[in-house]
Amino acid sequence: MLLCGALWLLLPIYVAIVAASHDARDLLGNFPWLPGHRLFANLHHILFEGLPSAIPVWRMLLNSLLMALGISLGKLVISILSAYAIVYFRFPGRMIAFWLIFVTLMLPVEVRFFPTYRIAADLHLLNSYAGLILPLIASATATFLFRQFFMTLPQDLVDASRLDGAGPMRFFFDMALPLSRTNIAALFVLEFVYGWNQYLWPLLTTTHPGYETVVMGMQGVISAANGFAVPQWNQVMTVALLALVPPVLVVLMMQRVFIKGFTETGK
Repeated sequence: MLLCGALWLLLPIYVAIVAASHDARDLLGNFPWLPGHRLFANLHHILFEGLPSAIPVWRMLLNSLLMALGISLGKLVISILSAYAIVYFRFPGRMIAFWLIFVTLMLPVEVRFFPTYRIAADLHLLNSYAGLILPLIASATATFLFRQFFMTLPQDLVDASRLDGAGPMRFFFDMALPLSRTNIAALFVLEFVYGWNQYLWPLLTTTHPGYETVVMGMQGVISAANGFAVPQWNQVMTVALLALVPPVLVVLMMQRVFIKGFTETGK
């Protein structure tokens, strides 16, 4: 049953690979279920030549990469510092600040888009990388998870660090941050995929084609492909495969960190 479910989920990817490996005319009749021999030719064409009336795919991929990295790194830095301050610093309104952050988890993302857009527009952040990244770098989920992790650290560890003369930031960099590597790796993967797959926010904040991401630009690629006498669906599927590669690579590269972190935790 599990194998059948996995095959069903992988079927669209296989269809995209097959379509991307054929000529456009091969897809007009019955769909060829076996891969062709034009995959690398189509990849070269779509990356370096592109389609008329569509911005270069390499530019869309670069925009998506910058946005995903900016969002994921920004979320991690802000969330881990916020959680550390809430757990280890005593200041008035500490728990109120935490619960205000926590309450935002109950709000749908779409509810926050309009006021966030107004703020971005007032700050002249539209049609810029800052406008794509900065409004999305706060994460209540990551802050909550880091807080829960920091609360599990033994108080004896904190007391021993104080006896050794370690200040708050030294304890953070020498103890809390290294012990959080598994959480950081897991959240980086989640936030990178979240940033890469953003569609609605780039659609709202960018009107200049130079800032289109690959997920947002797929509609333009489809429109350009349909402008030919023979619809270039092989090129569309090639772009879809290129959009799939970076998140998959991030997951595969971070998998070793997951395993190492879990092994060290169990020791």
